[in-house]
Amino acid sequence: LWGSHICRVRGLSSSSGPRVCIVGGGPAGFYTAQQLLKNTAVDIYERLPVPFGLVRFGVAPDHPEVKNVINTFTQTGQHERCSFHGNVNVGKDVTIDELRQAYHAVVLSYGAEGNRSMGIPGEGLPGVFSAKDFVGWYNGLPSNKELHPDLSFETAVILGQGNVALDVARILLAPVEMLKETDITQNALEALAGSKVRRVLIVGRRGPLQIACTIKELREMVNLPNTRADMLPADFEGIAEALKDLPRPRKRLTELMMKAVKEGGDDKAEKCWGFRFFRSPVEVLAGADGKRATGIRLALNKLEGSGESARAEVTGQLEDVDCGLIISSIGYKSIPIDPAVPFDPRRAIVPNEMGRVQDTAGLYCSGWVKRGPTGVIATTMNDSFDTARVLIQDMEAGKLDLSVNKPGAQAITALLQTRGVRAVLFSQWEKINAAEEKRGKSLGKAREKLLDVDEMLKIAWS
Repeated sequence: LWGSHICRVRGLSSSSGPRVCIVGGGPAGFYTAQQLLKNTAVDIYERLPVPFGLVRFGVAPDHPEVKNVINTFTQTGQHERCSFHGNVNVGKDVTIDELRQAYHAVVLSYGAEGNRSMGIPGEGLPGVFSAKDFVGWYNGLPSNKELHPDLSFETAVILGQGNVALDVARILLAPVEMLKETDITQNALEALAGSKVRRVLIVGRRGPLQIACTIKELREMVNLPNTRADMLPADFEGIAEALKDLPRPRKRLTELMMKAVKEGGDDKAEKCWGFRFFRSPVEVLAGADGKRATGIRLALNKLEGSGESARAEVTGQLEDVDCGLIISSIGYKSIPIDPAVPFDPRRAIVPNEMGRVQDTAGLYCSGWVKRGPTGVIATTMNDSFDTARVLIQDMEAGKLDLSVNKPGAQAITALLQTRGVRAVLFSQWEKINAAEEKRGKSLGKAREKLLDVDEMLKIAWS
């Protein structure tokens, strides 16, 4: 009797504890949860049946070490006070207002699923892809499985010079042997095995001293087997003199680039890649029949100012490049999730003060939707920890009314049931995970991702 009385009291205190949920099961969501779990129970809602966001669908298949954070996220997902609810599309299946009624605090961590548009004629022609979709295709994002890029042309042009652009260039040029044991999708592997792409140009509007990629990604390009660097020496005029004044990371990056320019690489190499600086896209050029992209027109720029703040100004000169594949890697963009949430369309973020959403008590944000789509996973980790700390401070300072009992997931699950929506729990994701690893094993690779949401659900609920 006494024992059951204690259980009742304990049950009562836990049900009246703070209720917090997170929207988005990517790195921002999981890192925010990891920090919050020290103080409170957390529910994570994710649109797909599978967790981990861009760690699963963004990180390059030949960078498995970057995906090791999945081990940490899995510990969070298995935590007794953490509940994962996949296959729930917040904003459509359930509104933010409904979540706010059920929880004391709601954290938006849903990332950046939109693309920045180039805003040039011909952008919509077949043969033009956003890097986000192209990466989603080879990484098994269900919405990109029908992409079917035509790789029968010799030259591909990538617009943008960040790490994502270099990932795409590397995947296009890497020997298939280098990829076949990774978790790249089998259909992408087969398409790449038959690819005719031999030359990849990586175009940026500014100069070598403003390039956005990091040295690790550049080194991987320089070291690609059977591939040589093809640069324009004119792009590097005056760079050697500027070297001594550069901060060390920028200096090392520039030195590696200049070494590649000087050495060029093996003339017998079948494939080549190169940066093209001081160029902005003006128009995608269609073939004679107007049906697909066969080239791109670039404006030649000159730099105004110097260093990181230098601006590209057009010179009036144009240059046409023949190519059958154009990939725009100029950035991801967050989109509004729900009319009830403030959104800054110019900066494409949820306006916030240290993660507290503007004018909306109890609503918070972390990750790319908080600060814009920049930085590496560690940047998102720090940013998410910060938001979680602010939320906990607000609880302790009495800024959130915890005296009101909130039903949490119980109410939301019941609501979703009336709408014919069934969630995928973390233990059910683990069934999908096991199925993928099993498929991968038979192909001699880490995993073979399921590409079809219905198939995922069938396995999850079996």
